[in-house]
Amino acid sequence: MLASLANITRIPELRQRIVFTLGMLLVYRLGIFISVPGLNHELLRKQVAGTQDILGMFNLISGGAFENGSIFALGIMPYISSSIIFSLLGVVFKSVEQLQKEGVEGRRKLNQWTRYLTVALCVVQGWGMAVYLESMNARAGVGGQVVLKEGLGFRLLMVVTLMAGSMFLMWIGEQITERGIGNGSSLIIFSGIVARLPAAVISTKNLLGTQIQLIPLLIVGLIIVGSIALIVFFERGQRRIPIQYAKRVVGMRTLGGQTSHLPLKVNTAGVIPPIFASSLLLFPSTLQQFFPDAAFFQRISDWMNPTGLLYNACFVGLIVFFAYFYTAVMFNPVDVAENVRKQGGFIPGIRPGRRTAEYLDRVLSRITFAGALYMALVCVLPSVLIQEFGVPFYFGGTSIMIVVGVAMDTASQIESHLITRNYEGLTGPRGPRIRGRRAE
Repeated sequence: MLASLANITRIPELRQRIVFTLGMLLVYRLGIFISVPGLNHELLRKQVAGTQDILGMFNLISGGAFENGSIFALGIMPYISSSIIFSLLGVVFKSVEQLQKEGVEGRRKLNQWTRYLTVALCVVQGWGMAVYLESMNARAGVGGQVVLKEGLGFRLLMVVTLMAGSMFLMWIGEQITERGIGNGSSLIIFSGIVARLPAAVISTKNLLGTQIQLIPLLIVGLIIVGSIALIVFFERGQRRIPIQYAKRVVGMRTLGGQTSHLPLKVNTAGVIPPIFASSLLLFPSTLQQFFPDAAFFQRISDWMNPTGLLYNACFVGLIVFFAYFYTAVMFNPVDVAENVRKQGGFIPGIRPGRRTAEYLDRVLSRITFAGALYMALVCVLPSVLIQEFGVPFYFGGTSIMIVVGVAMDTASQIESHLITRNYEGLTGPRGPRIRGRRAE
């Protein structure tokens, strides 16, 4: 490992990219402490701590920006959400699908539309967050007012400030992707989650011996380590479909005749299914906080308790559904089969064309089921820990998946830079030891 780090420092371009990435992430973390005017930040921090609604999830992913009343309270989620929405629209609308296939110009126009949709989402979410903060005044009691002066002026201030902060984070993510080590948006979320880890460890240590016993804590630690190993195993897992290319004569040369493979990932959807599922299930509790006097929302919120059996059953079902849905969006067997046929390739024992597409769809459906069950197991695990051991689990399975996955991707990016410059680095004498999650 020391030799690998030494090789990284010997490559000027890679060294500059890493320093630039760390500098951008430092700017992001400093911005967490720039607060929106008109808020009682101490009282807000007490109100948000330990919440289980969708804003609590935003607070976790943003690294505590929401509880600080920061200008980065929305995080980079509006930009990620708009990117996902346009990926889904490509399945429904032919015009969007055509832009996705037009190369550089098509991607440029889609990026422009994605930014416009990001602004719209920031306006809606910023307004909703302002209303939510104003509703905290009624629950604060004699402790004070979270929002010092309610009204239209505060709401407009929140919308403009949060929109500017989210757009600035989008720019930081793009700069890290272009001039850093890549995966800018993922690294921003990664840094936000990891930044809360020291405080969680200290809080757990303070509860040791009073609310938490040593043996249950050790069991939880072993389960977390096992979960990380399981995530690494499945994120690297893939089914390789053999592809045989026929020989063809071009001029005086004979091309083709070699054998390759088509890698199908076990978890093609990534962390999108847990994020979508948790957002939908936490929505009733969020509505209940907007309408505290409505008995209907209160009843639904009680039913959808994150530690309850109904919540976990719905969570597993939605994860499986979104795993298949998003995999169908990201991977089109018909297009892949057509590309293989145009390149003169075929799967041994399978006819090119429709038969190949059906075979790929059948194989992908089977391995996606295994990937969906793995995601459900990892994401439901925190609720089991809370119920059985009474240990406050500060990071859910979705957060662990994001942290481990982004760490693997970042290591792969650094390894690629080392390989292209003839350094052994992280590869060693037997070839690459780290495989990325994406199959290019």
